[in-house]
Amino acid sequence: MSRALALVVYAFTAVFFALFFFYPIALTVGGAFFLNGRFTLDFIGEVFANPIYVEGLRNSFLLGVCSTLAALGIALPLAWLADRYEFTGKKVFSALILAPMVLPPFVGAIGIKRIFGQSGALNAALLDLGLLTEPIDWLGGGRFWGCVALNGLNLYPVLYLNIAAALANIDPAMEEAAENLGCTGLRKFFRVTLPLILPGLFAGGTIVFIWAFTELGVPLIFEFERVTSVQIFFGLKDISSSPFPFALVAVMLFATVLIYAVGRFTLGRGGHAMMPKATSQGGPRPASVLINVFCVGLFGLVALLALQPHFGLVSFAFAKDWYGTVLPDTLTLDNFRDALGHNLTVPSIANSLKYAGLATMADVILGILIAYVIVRTNLPGRQILDTVSMLPLAVPGLVLAFGYLAMTQPGRPFAALNPTINPLPILVIAYAVRRLPYMVRSAVAGFQQTSPTLEEAAQSLGCPPLRTLRRITVPLIAANLIAGALLTFSFAMLEVSDSLILAQRQADYPITKAIFELFQLLGDGRAVAAALGVWAMVFLGFTIVVASTVLGKKMGALFRV
Repeated sequence: MSRALALVVYAFTAVFFALFFFYPIALTVGGAFFLNGRFTLDFIGEVFANPIYVEGLRNSFLLGVCSTLAALGIALPLAWLADRYEFTGKKVFSALILAPMVLPPFVGAIGIKRIFGQSGALNAALLDLGLLTEPIDWLGGGRFWGCVALNGLNLYPVLYLNIAAALANIDPAMEEAAENLGCTGLRKFFRVTLPLILPGLFAGGTIVFIWAFTELGVPLIFEFERVTSVQIFFGLKDISSSPFPFALVAVMLFATVLIYAVGRFTLGRGGHAMMPKATSQGGPRPASVLINVFCVGLFGLVALLALQPHFGLVSFAFAKDWYGTVLPDTLTLDNFRDALGHNLTVPSIANSLKYAGLATMADVILGILIAYVIVRTNLPGRQILDTVSMLPLAVPGLVLAFGYLAMTQPGRPFAALNPTINPLPILVIAYAVRRLPYMVRSAVAGFQQTSPTLEEAAQSLGCPPLRTLRRITVPLIAANLIAGALLTFSFAMLEVSDSLILAQRQADYPITKAIFELFQLLGDGRAVAAALGVWAMVFLGFTIVVASTVLGKKMGALFRV
């Protein structure tokens, strides 16, 4: 790629992010701090003076912290055991514990409520056994712990992938040297191993915290309204007349940035460099009988817990009636048929295919060009381009979705993109911005694994840079591009925040908005929503299996900032 073309890519990316990433964020922040062109802190002060808003912020922060700790408590021992030991059924368990990735958290909440709700399967089983005299609300008062449990069970794979990749990069000689000096057991783990994997742990933990801190779908399904994300969602109707939704979003954004900066300073800075090649033979070793039983038991228990939302959702989807019993009284396929024939679901599937397909096409083109500039050129500032392309992972989806809604209000420069008129352009842009990091990381991995000698040979024979990229490079990295495109497409198909906020007309609903609206309906609406969620789960599961087969342990880099 010529320097001139690389500069064009750099400039286009800068303009794209300026308009559709930094501008909506700046507009949101400006709406919180400026009134008629005059700077004011009144709105921010009112947020902290209002006990309801303060409670929402406190609950959101606690959700983020507790969910991250829960995910860490699950992921860290699993990743360490998988890295160090060969045990019975390791490959099967390693696949099963990634099952939460195929189910969006708010869809999993539907299944969890059927098992742990007051009229759910667990209470029915305990009542039948005579261990209870009346149902218990297992989700807890206010549903807080239900949200924590579901977030932890759904998000620990992000941490697991990052920790597993970090452990695989450790030079065994460093741990062997510690053992030779008498540092063994837990002391070796905390003094040697843990510091070496802190960057990976921080990378995954950041995504988990931001996701849980700003999660919208799970609290909505659990009817847990005293969190900032839900308060923002309910305040959207006042966006044109009230500054307080802007203030809430600004506070959430600043809190995210502050927590990220503190974590980066304390945990993510200055990773310990590894030797280019391991200086000692490493790898997992056969587990003893006792350790084998422990590993199988722990992985089996986590897999069982992680599959509870899937079990509840699938059972509900097959149920003709399921209330107050351990299993559905009557099974039927009608819900699956209705999910593909309901007047709300059929257009939503077509809409999601259209939105996600266009966004994926844009991300594939932009991702290849950005990755090429990052890996194959010496352009000054290319690392800035790399960092900027990953920023959407560090900014809450709720913040960006709110910013897009704000920038398309009447009188704004992008009013023509108002979702009440035609949501297609702004939803495609939103999906593309949010999922671009996956495409960039996949393409970067492909370029790094492919020698540039074939490209240099083609160019030495007079093949222009763009033609070389199209005819030589892209076919060589096609597997990585397909994996990235599948992940981009599937996650865009099941995007929650952008869909719930920007799709405001029924005819324009994507799949996730249709599931949410169906869940609000009485009668068969919730069962049909569950069936549509199962269809989505099967689709997402297929794409993740294909992507993980291609990318292997590099898949963890897709969830890293």
